[in-house]
Amino acid sequence: MSAALAPHTYLPSDADSDEIAEVRSFLAAHARRGTDVEPRYLLVGSAEGEQVELPRPIYEALLLVAESLASGKGVTVAPESQQLTTQQAADLLGVSRPTVVRLADAGSLPSERFGNRRRIRLGDLLAYREQRRSDQYEMLATTAIELDEEDDIELAQERLRVARHAVAARRRAAAKPPTG
Repeated sequence: MSAALAPHTYLPSDADSDEIAEVRSFLAAHARRGTDVEPRYLLVGSAEGEQVELPRPIYEALLLVAESLASGKGVTVAPESQQLTTQQAADLLGVSRPTVVRLADAGSLPSERFGNRRRIRLGDLLAYREQRRSDQYEMLATTAIELDEEDDIELAQERLRVARHAVAARRRAAAKPPTG
């Protein structure tokens, strides 16, 4: 059973492309339908009446796999524990382990301590990553300005400097642990 839990990468092949396209088309058509009744997706076995309904997380994973394979991309399925070490969290975020420890110490990333070990819930880590991405997009939108040929470049640079300082101050204020 442990071999089944190891990461595995699936690659599309030319021989499977028609079947992959058919599955992708089927799933896309049902997603666009937009009826009041929630569609049900079933996994059907070889025996008569042998079937089980796919739970929502498996259905969503199937959508992602079908779309990726149909686009010619490989898909890696890598089971993750619900409780991650700081190194696993760092790998998922693409940062160093000390950075994850600093985020946890500052309270930006919820964690639990077990003796001298720290664990981070996968859900908390994914929520943090999504919030971080949202903040980054907000920063980009805040600092984006349009320049025409007639615009004064020094004035534009000053506006960018002011915007960056405002965003940095907001980020520092949000990162401060509450006092009390």
